Order: sequence, then structure tokens, then C-alpha cells
Amino acid sequence: MRLLIENNLEFLVGGAYAVAQYTGISRDTKDFDLLLRPTDVDAALSIWRQAGYNADFEFSHWLAKVRSKRACVDVIFCSGNGLATIDDIWFAEAREADILGMRVRVAPPEELIWQKAYIMERERFDGADVAHLLANCTSQINWPRLIQRFGPDWRVLWSHLVLFGFIFPAKRHLIPLDVVKEFNFRIVKEHNETQSNGNCCNGPLLSRIQYLPDVTSGGLLDAREEARCQMTLAEIQRWTAAAGNR
Repeated sequence: MRLLIENNLEFLVGGAYAVAQYTGISRDTKDFDLLLRPTDVDAALSIWRQAGYNADFEFSHWLAKVRSKRACVDVIFCSGNGLATIDDIWFAEAREADILGMRVRVAPPEELIWQKAYIMERERFDGADVAHLLANCTSQINWPRLIQRFGPDWRVLWSHLVLFGFIFPAKRHLIPLDVVKEFNFRIVKEHNETQSNGNCCNGPLLSRIQYLPDVTSGGLLDAREEARCQMTLAEIQRWTAAAGNR
């Protein structure tokens, strides 16, 4: 972080350290997450290499890593599904916090929710982080922006809001009633509508491996191949293959 500050490269702290700032829930993690704009990653990696660290891209569409003998830093500039690009809004809405003895900025709760809501892998589900962020940040959340972030994937957010009411029955009222009414209206409105992309499977946006049968032999199109996902076909194949037999 000091090297980035010295070289005037903006960054945000994400992951478990950011979640802890909003929820008070700390947990041991294997790495430390820094969020950078895609256009700043090459410069940051060069700076870290010159300082003696092992720094390079892990997956070209969303993740780089910086390693030393004692630690590993994930450098995140998008999301694994190619949707949640780290853009200027992340920085404009960031909050300040003291982390590892430094005054730095952390990712805003809206964008953390947006980033984590899609992670529903067989071996990892970030729904608990989403629920705890909602439980602690509902009064701070810019709901129009959060809903806008999900765009056509609003059902993903809605699913987490429904689960939130199940997980914390006494806190259901924290979700604004207008938001509940809006999503209920959308559900009813869409129920009998014919979808223009009815041959598409959105499952790979949630899990890179669990919906492969649907897009490889089930005749459905992989939603990650849509233009809105910042992934090439080669990147999709490499990211999927990396899941192995998990």
C-alpha cells in the first residue's frame, strides 16, 4: 500500500478487511485484497516487481497476485464473472478506515455487495458476507445505486434480500419497503413474459463449473459470452478450467 501511495496510484482495500470495517466481524484470511482500476494494474505490478516482489496476472480478466515469502496480495480489478469492474464510482463512494496501521480507503458497501452476491460456487458462497453487510449497513446504503449496479441481474440481489429476511427475521424491516414492493412488482410483471434471451443460462455468472452441463450439452448459451461481461472466450475457458474438480 505504501508503494502505491508513493507512486500516486489509487487503490481500495476490499475483501475480509473491508467487510470487517462495516460489520465488526474479523476472520483470518490467506491473503489481502487490493482493488485497482484496470488501467492502473500494469503500473502497479511494475512498481511491486521493482521492489522485489513476485507480481503478475493470475487471470487476465480480473485478478493479479503479489507474493512474498510471508504474504500474498490479491489485486482485483474486476470480478471472476467479468461483471463488477472496478470503476470510478468505487473510489468516489469509498470510506476511510485505519487498516494495518495506515489510513486508507475501503470499498463501499454497495459495491462489496454487488461483487460478493454472485459468488455461489460449490466450494465458496459469499452470502453470509452479503447478509452481514445488509444487517449493518442498510441505513447507509444508496439503494438506487445498488439496484442499478445489478441491472438485468436484479434477481440476484433480490434472492439475497429474501435470504436476509430468513437469516435475520428480526431485521427484515431494515430492507426499505419501497425496495421490497419494487422487486415484488418486477417478479409478478415478468412471471408470464416471454424472455428475449430465453435460451441463455445465467448460471455460469454464479458458478463457473456447476452449470457447465447446461451450456455444454444442454443447448443453452453461456451468459458470460454476452458483451456486458468483460471476458474473452479464451479467458472464460481458462477461468472455468481452473476450477478443476472442485
